[in-house]
Amino acid sequence: MPTNVRIKLTSTDLEKIERVCSEIKEIALKTGTKISGPIPLPRRRLIVPVRKSPCGEGTHTWRKHELRIHRRLIDLQITDQRVMRQIMRIQIPEDVSVEMTVR
Repeated sequence: MPTNVRIKLTSTDLEKIERVCSEIKEIALKTGTKISGPIPLPRRRLIVPVRKSPCGEGTHTWRKHELRIHRRLIDLQITDQRVMRQIMRIQIPEDVSVEMTVR
């Protein structure tokens, strides 16, 4: 009986999240697992306004720092547990957060 697995990847570095997605996709294609994705979810932008002057005095000028959070969604229909073991062995960078849900 097939098991549905949903993998959510989150990272601030786009290259690292794309590399992890491609590794998961390669494993799925090699083993013949049905895959849907990676689906790019909307990017989140966190904007923090900061005063330019280090002491806080002087002109009221502001600088805006932006942090972009990229997200991907992958759905797998796994029939063999060996596929799950291969996915669990992938080297995932510290910047990438992974959330797996088994249904």
